[in-house]
Amino acid sequence: MLRTLEATEYITPLREGGSLPGVVRADDGNTYAMKFFGAGQGVKTLIAEVIGGEIARVLGFNVPELVLLNLDPRIGASEPDAEIQDLLNFSAGLNLGMTFLEHSLAFSLQLFPNLTVEFASKLVWLDAFITNVDRTPRNVNMLVHDDDIWLIDHGAAFYFQHNWKDTRKQAETPFPLIKDHVLIQHAKEIRKADAQCRSLLNREVFETIVQKIPYVWLEGDTTFQSPEAYRESWLEYLTHRLSVSDVFIKEVERVQT
Repeated sequence: MLRTLEATEYITPLREGGSLPGVVRADDGNTYAMKFFGAGQGVKTLIAEVIGGEIARVLGFNVPELVLLNLDPRIGASEPDAEIQDLLNFSAGLNLGMTFLEHSLAFSLQLFPNLTVEFASKLVWLDAFITNVDRTPRNVNMLVHDDDIWLIDHGAAFYFQHNWKDTRKQAETPFPLIKDHVLIQHAKEIRKADAQCRSLLNREVFETIVQKIPYVWLEGDTTFQSPEAYRESWLEYLTHRLSVSDVFIKEVERVQT
């Protein structure tokens, strides 16, 4: 399970994020970028963050530690921005944090001119698998920290979940938006990446990841009879999408040619 911490200090908003995440300090003394369930698409974004980020971690990518952060909105009492005050009040309870990578830079090929084909291919595979629309030249959602590349912000992935229906059919989308991926033309070994990634993922791995989603984020969705049914639908989607990976691999190859 993800560690659960108490947010003890609201430090500053991250205004480059559309949902106004904030930097907070927790009771372990560390700083985290907090994403709020009271913003934007609510807990669905946080669920996508957990599932997308933990799948990336299994595949060997650097991903900041994800933690659950209990928020008492009073920690932001001195914040003068009324919009942020509202966001904090709407988000009282359990939110999501990720280790804040200080002194990091947004990824660019100028910073990493020797980026490997293997890395690019695995990343394109990951983002096609999780239908991540946010890895474009305009919004790379990768940071360079301590001379390594770190993946952040997977909240826009799995956009199908905003309209749950026919899970198996949703899993079979070729994901045409992969054409906008920042590394699409560098992913020259997509078939090799497919074999590598498929060897690391299976239903048991997905079950472990889905179990990390807090019960409280699942219980309010009336689409499902219970949080357990909600988790089972996620497992069905992820397992079936893995089994039909050739659908989105062919789309990557089509775009590249």
